[in-house]
Amino acid sequence: MSYFAFMGALEQGFAYGFLVLGVYLTFRVLDFPDLTVDGSLPLGAAVYAVAISAGINPYLSLFLAMLAGFAAGAVTGILNTRFGILHLLASILTMIALYSINLRVMGRPNMTLLGKPTVLDPLTNAGIGLFNAAPLLFGLLSIVGLLLLLWLLQTAFGLCMQATGANPQMITSQGVATSRVIILTVGLSNSFAALSGALLCQSQGAADVNMGVGTIVAGLASVILGETLFGCRSVGRALLAALLGSVVYRLAIALALGLKLGQFSVTPSDLNLLTALLVVAALSLPGLRRKVLRR
Repeated sequence: MSYFAFMGALEQGFAYGFLVLGVYLTFRVLDFPDLTVDGSLPLGAAVYAVAISAGINPYLSLFLAMLAGFAAGAVTGILNTRFGILHLLASILTMIALYSINLRVMGRPNMTLLGKPTVLDPLTNAGIGLFNAAPLLFGLLSIVGLLLLLWLLQTAFGLCMQATGANPQMITSQGVATSRVIILTVGLSNSFAALSGALLCQSQGAADVNMGVGTIVAGLASVILGETLFGCRSVGRALLAALLGSVVYRLAIALALGLKLGQFSVTPSDLNLLTALLVVAALSLPGLRRKVLRR
């Protein structure tokens, strides 16, 4: 693997790190299968691209993207809790609606950011090369996001989130409105996904309505891979494992794309197959390890 491929994988891993943390929040903490992220990630990219094109500060544009993602996740939570729609179906409905909304936001299928300011400008102006600046900044931002999420999970609301996912009947009997917890948690998860979309938008230099296809599978693969490799005995360790899993997943993809066995080589069209194989391997390894230890 070349140096540029390695740094590119780090950049992608940290950019998708927010998405992975959001997926961990819904699937592991809340026990809420949420497919909204396939639509909220390009929504964050679309809002960021439009805001940047309108001359809004890049960091404020990131915040606007997160607000848009939170609204999308809140809609999924409301459909589930207020209208009684199954969580999986509610997230699919929101995801489908977001495709049209993203087109409305941008007014076109894609939007370029060439010549527009980005959050990387302060680092590049300080003399740090673009290939080094992006992984550095995205890594710092993802670590800050991890620490904030760890702090949140240790607050009263965070404990309510964990209890809602573990035993909703018990926490309801304690007087906690689980519907509000679900709405806020799913909203927070999708705000993280939208932030990933905004970071990817400036990393790739463009926003596209189809950039969110398959992100939920990649997010789950990263979470499972991280838990398999680094463990999840505590909340902090599980969050760190999810973030590292995102980086390892992108490094594995970069390695696979550079793999050549005679006349056979891996192409970008094989990424979905590679993702499926990684998920299967990550899910199978813990069971195989237990069998080996028993023997």
